[in-house]
Amino acid sequence: MSTADILSEDEQLVVRTVRDFVDKDVKPVVRELEHADTYPEALIEQMKELGIFGLAIPEEHGGTPVSTPCYVLVTEELARGWMSLAGAMGGHTVVAKLLLLFGTEEQQRRYLPRMATGEVRATMALTEPGGGSDLQAMSTHARRDGDEYVVNGAKTWITNSRRSGLIALLCKTDPAADPAHRGISILLAEHGPGLTVSRDLPKLGYKGVESCELSFEDYRVPADAVLGGVEGAGFGQMMKGLETGRIQVASRALGVGRAALEDALRYAQERESFGKPIWRHQAVGNHLADMATKLTAARQLTLHAAREYDADRRVDMEAGMAKLFASEAAMEIALDAVRVHGGYGYSTEFDVERYFRDAPLMIVGEGTNEIQRNVIAGQLVKRGGLDA
Repeated sequence: MSTADILSEDEQLVVRTVRDFVDKDVKPVVRELEHADTYPEALIEQMKELGIFGLAIPEEHGGTPVSTPCYVLVTEELARGWMSLAGAMGGHTVVAKLLLLFGTEEQQRRYLPRMATGEVRATMALTEPGGGSDLQAMSTHARRDGDEYVVNGAKTWITNSRRSGLIALLCKTDPAADPAHRGISILLAEHGPGLTVSRDLPKLGYKGVESCELSFEDYRVPADAVLGGVEGAGFGQMMKGLETGRIQVASRALGVGRAALEDALRYAQERESFGKPIWRHQAVGNHLADMATKLTAARQLTLHAAREYDADRRVDMEAGMAKLFASEAAMEIALDAVRVHGGYGYSTEFDVERYFRDAPLMIVGEGTNEIQRNVIAGQLVKRGGLDA
C-alpha cells in the first residue's frame, strides 16, 4: 500500500521530510553515537526544528497535528535510522495525548505550547522496581497535605527522565481504595527537591537515550497537578494513553524491521558465493521473502490500529495485537538479517547487530508481549470474538 492511499499530500510531505532527515543526518552518525552511548543532542535539536515533538498537538497550542497513520509512518522512519530517536518522542506523545484528552484548560495551556516546540519534553513514570507490569500493585503514593501532595516511592525504566521537563507520574492517592485502581491518579511532576534521578540503567541496546531509576522522598507538587483535577481517574487515563504508546512501540518495531530488511536485501545483492549473488541461493531468498512478508503484515496491523484510534474507537486489543506482532516480527527479521550477513552480521562494523540488540526492547516495553496476549484474550471474550 502506497502512503498516497492513506495520507494527504501534506502528510506525505511530513513523512518524506523525516525520511530525508534520517538518510542525510542520522545514518552517517548513528553507529558512532550508538557505540559510544552518546545522547544525540544535535539530532534532537533538528527534530525540534522539524516539528516532530508537536505532531500530536493541535495548532491552537502551537503544534502541527497529523493523523495517527501518519504518526506511525513518521515513527517508523525515525526508528529506521535509530530506534532511540523514536524513543525520544514516544512517551512525549503519550503525555501530550493525556493532556489533550484529560487535562484541565490550565494544564493544557501550561504545557502543550512548550511541548509542541520540544522546549519541554515529557515522559511517563509507571513501572516500579518490584511491580513490573502489575500497575495496580504500585507502592508509590501521594498524600494530600493542604494544597500540596507529598510523594514517596520509586520508579524504574523511565526513559528520557533526566532531560524531560514534565513527568506524568502514576501513583496512589488513596492506598485504601477498593478496587485498587480507583485510588490511582496521574500527577504532572517537574524536577525539584525530593525527586532524584538515581542512576542510568545499563542496557543491551536502546543506547543514547537514558532509562533511569527515580526516587521520590517527600517530593511535593501542588494539588492542581492532578491530571484533570480529579483524584482516582489515573488508571483509566493511563490505559487510554497506553493505546497510543503501544501503537508507537509497534511503529518503532516496523522501523527496526525495515532497516534490517533493507540492509539484508542490499547485502544479498552485493555479496556473491559460488558464482552468483547470495539472494539467488534458495536458503537466503527464503529468508528475504519471509522477512518482507512479516514486515508487511506488521505494518498493516499497526495502520489498522491507527485508523481505529482516529475513528475514536477503543483500540486496546488492536494496539496490543499490533505491538505484539510487530515486535516479534522485528526480532525475527533482525535475526534473519544477521543470518543473511553471515559472519559480518556479528560484526559491530555492520548495523544489523544493532537492530538485533534494539529489537527486544519492543517485546518487553510498554507492557510485555505476555501482557498483550492477556489484553487481547480478555477483549476477545468481552467483545464476543473478532468483528467479521
